[in-house]
Amino acid sequence: MKQKWIYAGLVASLMSLYGCGQPEESVTNESDTPGNIYEVNVRQYTPEGSFKAFQQHLPRLKQMGVEMLWFMPVTPISVEDRKGSLGSYYAVADYKGVNPEFGNLSDWKALVKAAQAQGMKVIVDWVANHTGADNHWLKSHPDFFIKDSTGNAVYAFDWSDTRDLDYDNMELQDSMIAAMQFWIDETGIDGFRCDVAGEVPTAFWQKAIPAIRAKSKKNLFFLAEGEKPELIEAGFNASYAWKPFHAMVSIAKGEKSALLLDTVLAQQVIEFPADGKFLYFTSNHDENSWNGSDYETFPGKKHAPFAVLTQTLPNGIPLVYSGQEEPVLRAIPFFEKDTIPFKAYQRAPMYKKLQELRKQQRALFEKGSFDKIAIGDANLVYAFSRKHEGKEVIVFTNLSDAAQNIHLENEIPQAKYHEVFTNEKIDFKGHFDLHLEPWSYKIYVKQ
Repeated sequence: MKQKWIYAGLVASLMSLYGCGQPEESVTNESDTPGNIYEVNVRQYTPEGSFKAFQQHLPRLKQMGVEMLWFMPVTPISVEDRKGSLGSYYAVADYKGVNPEFGNLSDWKALVKAAQAQGMKVIVDWVANHTGADNHWLKSHPDFFIKDSTGNAVYAFDWSDTRDLDYDNMELQDSMIAAMQFWIDETGIDGFRCDVAGEVPTAFWQKAIPAIRAKSKKNLFFLAEGEKPELIEAGFNASYAWKPFHAMVSIAKGEKSALLLDTVLAQQVIEFPADGKFLYFTSNHDENSWNGSDYETFPGKKHAPFAVLTQTLPNGIPLVYSGQEEPVLRAIPFFEKDTIPFKAYQRAPMYKKLQELRKQQRALFEKGSFDKIAIGDANLVYAFSRKHEGKEVIVFTNLSDAAQNIHLENEIPQAKYHEVFTNEKIDFKGHFDLHLEPWSYKIYVKQ
């Protein structure tokens, strides 16, 4: 199906400007796609930092409405050139091994089964772009690596604890696919989040994803850390929504207006296949460790309306990172142990309500329409309606430091609605007055 939602005039004008036609359909299957994802940082999640200790949190996460668990890499970490005392999860020493910090293969299998028994799916972080600096392939298959003029394996950026893989080598490609298949066959996981997927040749994903899917008896989910249309075309179910995230950060800082969201969302319509999904977030492990917690990025009350947007914008899959439900008010170190202090779970009720809403209102998940509502100051107020098969959800967000008093006159169909968080009943009869406190939101559902 082609996209059903447009941004009144903006998309059409941008398509005309860039000479773009309608997006092409991709090969992904919407039934593979979860309603939300929760990222698990095993090392920091409990004092023990183990699979067994994390498993105790499964009932709580299920209660919060989590549908899919994404585990940061569970493979062993290289010792050579290790950063910090514990090293980076993303410096893989053995693609078929388990990090002994977390437990053993049996512990991992038990955790996967326990999560799936709770109705949650499990994906693992897969690092196909590079290995750790002492990965056993460096000795057994030195031709798997990109070399410099002196014959030494190279690394990118400042990732001195890693070594880059050479995807011109067909044996490497087959070995990488076999390693991925091992985790599907041996441990029963439901897919992968693929690290720096855009740095790996697209041709590899075009080969790997169909091959792995063809051998599986279940629908697998592939999430790309990247923001390239070709990744969806290669078979990924979803890619990162970096541009919307950075737009939200700029709006929170007062650098840009709410209208920036229209621009970046319109670009998605133009550039991406129609059935591609986007991972929306207010934090993840990279953002938290390197740029600060979401409380620092979206201080005070600012986080809430953007969290609502991650759950309600079109073609999106919302992400919650470990500790956001607490919330953790500081960055979590990347290379050292620093246990998340779970105590209050202050945001858990908000996330639960939003994730329940997504399950109940398919307009937020299926290919429902997306219609902007032009009310108040468009630089400060971002409002829209989502509709699907007679269902309707209306979202109002105040993305400013000032209270907004809004008068709606015929912008909303005459019907009865209730507000999701307060259960306030409203009978829209053509006009309505709405008050929004600074950095607040309201979500109305048609009765």
